[in-house]
Amino acid sequence: MSAAGHPENGRPRAATALTDADFVRLVGTADGDALAAAGLLTSALEAIGTPYQVSLAAVPDTPATDADCTVALGHSGGDVTLAADALAVEAADAVTEFAPGALDPELALAGAVCAGVEPSGRLLEAADLTRRPGVAIPTDDLIEGLAGSTLVHAPFSADGRAVQDALGAFDDPDGRTLASVLALSAIENAPPRAAEAVERALHPYVTERFETLGGFADVLDAVARVEPGTGIALALGHGVEAAALEAWRAHGQRAHTALRGADTGRYEGVYVIRLDGGSPALLGTVARLGLSYRSPEPIALAVTDGAAAVAGETAVEAPLRATARDLDGRMTVRGTHGTATFDGTVAGFTAAFRGAI
Repeated sequence: MSAAGHPENGRPRAATALTDADFVRLVGTADGDALAAAGLLTSALEAIGTPYQVSLAAVPDTPATDADCTVALGHSGGDVTLAADALAVEAADAVTEFAPGALDPELALAGAVCAGVEPSGRLLEAADLTRRPGVAIPTDDLIEGLAGSTLVHAPFSADGRAVQDALGAFDDPDGRTLASVLALSAIENAPPRAAEAVERALHPYVTERFETLGGFADVLDAVARVEPGTGIALALGHGVEAAALEAWRAHGQRAHTALRGADTGRYEGVYVIRLDGGSPALLGTVARLGLSYRSPEPIALAVTDGAAAVAGETAVEAPLRATARDLDGRMTVRGTHGTATFDGTVAGFTAAFRGAI
């Protein structure tokens, strides 16, 4: 039986298991929250001298290994399972118990932002962050930041020239002006939920790494999906910020371009975004942005041959699990979003998913 990461006698079970292990394997989903959690736990393991191995995948597999303890981050199948709304916050709780000096509260908070959880509590106090007016981007280059951000999808996303045109009326826009421009652009012709979604990119916390907490989170999520090796190095503080930013730029460009150019279809309960020949690494980002800024339905499905991602206003596990099972596939889901790999085509998965909801 796998142990959940909840307290036992006042101490997280993960902390006990990791303290007792001689070799640890961490297996996480390919998203920024799981990456942050992996970074927190591996830093703590380094601090106490415990060897480890870490990997990320869209739909992780946990085969038998010689590890004393396998930690599943965001999915099931490990000796210890972390599956909270914010994996990084749960990981931080464990680290506080067995290696408190290794805790990076900014990384934990960035992971929470990736999970859509508002920073708060003791981690925010420990990080001692302040907020400022403006937008959450990971670079001091405003044009690049607004064009590349995947916290929002606006008409100028992925297009630096369009960002310049949008800001052209302002000689020296201040933070409040920038926030207004971004918010108004993002909700234009968008579903009502866009007004809430865009708040993630406004009034940011200031950080030393990547300028803002939201920007840090945006980079974490991008590298987790497209360059997990770089992401793990980033989470461990190995000085790969330049490479991480490059991966973030490329991912944002591709995700916005894919969403804008995709073949879409509206059906009862689901908005389908078909990415024929698209990269599976884009799917989670496209589904999330599609739900927030494009979908008139409560579920957005981004699908390509052999892989799919879904984002919803409510839990999506039942239809995703049924569809993956029917197509000899595998899936992982956490709350309102999930990913699947399967044996089949875009049309086949779309039809099966529509029949399951």
